[in-house]
Amino acid sequence: MRWRSFVAVGDSFTEGMDDAYPDGTYRGWADLVATRLAAEAGPDFGYANLAIRGRLFPSVVAEQVPAALAMKPDLISFAAGGNDALRRTFDPDALVTRFDDAVRQLRSGGADVILFRFADVMARLPGQRLVAPRMELMNRAVGETAERHGAILVDLYADDTFLNPMLWSTDRLHLSAAGHRRVAAQVLTALGVGCDEEWLLVPEQPAPTPWLAARAADLRWAGRHLAPWIKRRLTGRSSGDTVTAKRPLLGPVSD
Repeated sequence: MRWRSFVAVGDSFTEGMDDAYPDGTYRGWADLVATRLAAEAGPDFGYANLAIRGRLFPSVVAEQVPAALAMKPDLISFAAGGNDALRRTFDPDALVTRFDDAVRQLRSGGADVILFRFADVMARLPGQRLVAPRMELMNRAVGETAERHGAILVDLYADDTFLNPMLWSTDRLHLSAAGHRRVAAQVLTALGVGCDEEWLLVPEQPAPTPWLAARAADLRWAGRHLAPWIKRRLTGRSSGDTVTAKRPLLGPVSD
């Protein structure tokens, strides 16, 4: 094993929403990857997950990147910018420039860095005409940055299995437990580390929903998930305002 420590940086994707432990906290792909790496490396393997839901790219870079660098890990995952793409004030040129600079910083300490091309989440959400081109631009920039700085690229966008709604939470934005396991499997494959084959099993897609029932489901989703999201945007709040990093210290992995 070439990695003795792993630090995960980002937002809700990396925090683990919506793959819940019995106590209501989140597990997610990063915890799964850390557990597998620890099994290979031994009990001294260190892991910290600094990701917090709702964080915008500038906050991730200002708060989490310096903390990750200070820990001097062998491996860092970096996934951020998705929340920014959903904002009206999104500045693609500025984000691409800052993304490249952040990856350069993370690589400067000698750590291997994992980057992600995001899966096509917009297939299930409104606003596709506005947001989908932004996500495509970000995915293209991630690939170019990975090549430029020698980062490890995990291309979730190329995996059509993520079009299966069973890999997504009921909020249609975050991954389900099955989705997180598939991401973990892809990360471990990119690292050249074996994983549980069950993590790659594809859940059976539900039967097509009749049109009227589908529209009723859309209305329920809008009331439960979209309306609160809009309210937070209007009031300048974030879902992560009262949340702290779940594994802020670089310590041994524990379930």
